[in-house]
Amino acid sequence: MRLSLVLSILLLAFGIPANAEEDPSILTLERIFKEKEFKAESFSVKWRQKGTGYTFIKSAEEGDETVGKEIWQFRPGEEEASVMVKSSALIPFGTEEPLAIDGYAFSKDESLLLIYTNSERVWRRNTRGDYWILDRASGELRQIGGDAPPSSLMFAKISSTGGHVAYVSDRNIYLEDLGSHSIRALTTTESEHIINGTSDWVHEEELGIRDGFRWSPDGQSIAYWQFDESEVRRYTLVDHVSGLYPKLRTFGYPKVGQRNAASRIGVVRIDGGDTEWMKVPGDPRNHYIARMNWAAEKSDALVIQQLNRAQNANKVILANPYNGSVKTVLTEQADTWVDVHDEMHWVRDGKAFTWISEKNGWRQLYLASREGDEVTCLTKGDFDVIRFLMVDEADQWAYFIASPDNPAERYLYRVRLDGSDLTRLTPSEEKRGTHNYDISPDGKFAVWTTSNFDAPPVTRLVSLPDHQVSDTMEANTALREKVDVLKRTPAEFFYVDIAEDQPLHARCTKPPGFDPTHTYPLLIHVYGEPAGQVVTDRWGGNNLLWHLMLAQQGYVVMSFDNRGTAAPRGRAFRKAAFHKIGTLAPKEQAAAVRAVLKERSYLDPNRVGSWGWSGGGSMSLNAIFKYPKLYKTAIAVASVPNQRYYDTIYQERYMGLPGENVEGYREGSPINFADQLEGNLLIVHGAVDDNCHYQTFEKLVDKLIRHNKVFSMMTYPRGTHSIKEGKNTSLHLYSLMTRFLHRNLLVDVQSSPSTKVP
Repeated sequence: MRLSLVLSILLLAFGIPANAEEDPSILTLERIFKEKEFKAESFSVKWRQKGTGYTFIKSAEEGDETVGKEIWQFRPGEEEASVMVKSSALIPFGTEEPLAIDGYAFSKDESLLLIYTNSERVWRRNTRGDYWILDRASGELRQIGGDAPPSSLMFAKISSTGGHVAYVSDRNIYLEDLGSHSIRALTTTESEHIINGTSDWVHEEELGIRDGFRWSPDGQSIAYWQFDESEVRRYTLVDHVSGLYPKLRTFGYPKVGQRNAASRIGVVRIDGGDTEWMKVPGDPRNHYIARMNWAAEKSDALVIQQLNRAQNANKVILANPYNGSVKTVLTEQADTWVDVHDEMHWVRDGKAFTWISEKNGWRQLYLASREGDEVTCLTKGDFDVIRFLMVDEADQWAYFIASPDNPAERYLYRVRLDGSDLTRLTPSEEKRGTHNYDISPDGKFAVWTTSNFDAPPVTRLVSLPDHQVSDTMEANTALREKVDVLKRTPAEFFYVDIAEDQPLHARCTKPPGFDPTHTYPLLIHVYGEPAGQVVTDRWGGNNLLWHLMLAQQGYVVMSFDNRGTAAPRGRAFRKAAFHKIGTLAPKEQAAAVRAVLKERSYLDPNRVGSWGWSGGGSMSLNAIFKYPKLYKTAIAVASVPNQRYYDTIYQERYMGLPGENVEGYREGSPINFADQLEGNLLIVHGAVDDNCHYQTFEKLVDKLIRHNKVFSMMTYPRGTHSIKEGKNTSLHLYSLMTRFLHRNLLVDVQSSPSTKVP
């Protein structure tokens, strides 16, 4: 082997290309994860309740210095934005610095401003912090919560009357009178197992329930979730690095087949009295109240979505908040599972609501009468409504995102409320990419953000329906300039025929200066489960850049969306994974790999690897365990080696109860095939992962040792499921994975002596 080649390989082992020094066209791990040169800026707005104007947060400048944040306002048609709330108005008495703005909300008449600050992370998001109220007329700035500990309030909201703020603290809902400043508890419990106004772990993680209470439209009542975890078994996380002795954090975590928390919905009036509990039928431990809100912007009814434990039936229930009586008005059923959504919008003065259903084979938009006796499909055609956005009832339009011809893309469409005039609004010259829209309440304007796999996002203000650009809010100009000079090849999107009913959609990133006469290692980035889609045409941040870096260093990187992933290709495609998690995806991924190896002679069949995170980590384990002759290398990050150890709501949705699908759980769990490992395996896990537990990682380690298998492993002691906690963690993780791939995939002289390294 030539000396220059040996030197290049040694440098690559540390993620440093030989020609990377001060070369802006070459990506390095340090540029991506340490210096963070390629961080995309974003621009978000809050549309005002009256008119089409919006507010946004902007840095306050004094000379060349940033002196905090302030809130600005803009109305389309005006020449420029103006300051609405100066940073100087957000300086608490006795201090010199303005409050940091982690979130904000105005009262209905915009006379009061609620500031969320000093936030802390709770599981996935920063949902606990401090709240302050600014009276814009008097200039009074006052903290909410009395003597509550710092960063202990959650989900504070101003009533519609502007007279009160409600919030959650220590598992209970509190009410603060903004006139007298008095505070009283609306719910009380001494049990650590009763949670009011927010949710337990599994309902937050799998059903998205965080903010667990809703003000009534008239501002006189609050509806809320209550969870009783007393029969839920506890799981303990062990933090070994924060102190002299380990710190324990214990929380309820119902694993597959175990008891769930009991949940119910109550309504309490702010003028006193006991909670009125809604009489929702069924065992509260074997049903999920997945959604709850006030119906039709009125205070006369609640609308509740209730799932059975199998999650193959979703009942839409109207509940009387005064006596708790209930009536089921619509039921969505399936042979597999049904998907809960937030796309219910009330129209016609509360006489009808929008609904999403897959009952005709596609995810489509319907209009249902309040009593559920009339349900009309609005989006007729063989395509999926990916996301329903809003209703412009004045002009009788419904707006939604779809991509009938390419599952990797996203475009804006609209249709009339009678099902006529289906129209694409994203201009036809936009021939690729992902287009997201935040539409004004009157449907006249939208904040349009677009990106693709080869170009970072740009955010603009456009008028609708003509889609004329009136302002560029964030162009990521500096980032685009950096990306433009990178050595790279454009992404290739294609289909792979695997001899099934539907070919798999795929994406390929080739090395710059690609030479089809050379042979290249193939790295597969996989997810494969129903909760996500990998083959998308959008800017992918650091993971995308890491893949581009690997391509610069001589890899071909591909991804395939197997049946069962969340691609907009119809119900049959998505629901094919029912009772087959961990079996269907690895089979189809392997078939796709074999197909591209056969079709593309430049891919080295002796150097095929797979990597993935979470469900993708599980798929990479299944790949190298079940297909040891095909995959030579795999990296599994934050995986679930045994599905029996994951939570009830997610795993049972797709696999059923373990007693009903014994073989499926066994065949889908990679730990049961660890004895078949032949190649190079790296497993990585966070020691305090509350989602995919470190316990399952250790069980896999134990199983591999039992079978005398050679493998590599890494634990991040501060790592949660995202493994980004602690100084330098992301750089360390991706450096680790890069070195592992270089050692085992980039050059393998023994098995592939003719391999040429570009």
